Amino acid sequence: MHLAYPAVLAALLFCTGLYGVLARRNAILVLMSVELMLNAVNLNLVAFDVWLRDTLHAGQALTLFTIAIAAAEIGIGLAIVLMVYRNRGTSDIDRLRDTAEGHEPPPAAPDSSTAANQQSEVTA
Repeated sequence: MHLAYPAVLAALLFCTGLYGVLARRNAILVLMSVELMLNAVNLNLVAFDVWLRDTLHAGQALTLFTIAIAAAEIGIGLAIVLMVYRNRGTSDIDRLRDTAEGHEPPPAAPDSSTAANQQSEVTA
């Protein structure tokens, strides 16, 4: 088997996943695109493991770890997306930017005259 066929397929899968991450606005579709990118990496690992004829099959072992990490990532990511959807009512990434720090208006500083009046009431 030639190495070019799985390498080209993996490159196409990775580019499709990258496009999905950059162009999509739905958080679930972004998670699916990340999974597509991880599957492209897994395909490359197995293809190079077969091509190099590694006796330890390190590429296939690393693929198993990658699949386990991807399963954990999608579980945690989906839980976060569902919690955000319950609280906000949308999973649109552009509408979730107001959750970032720094977009809140700064709290108003109390006036010095108001603070002096409150202090005189406390002492009286």
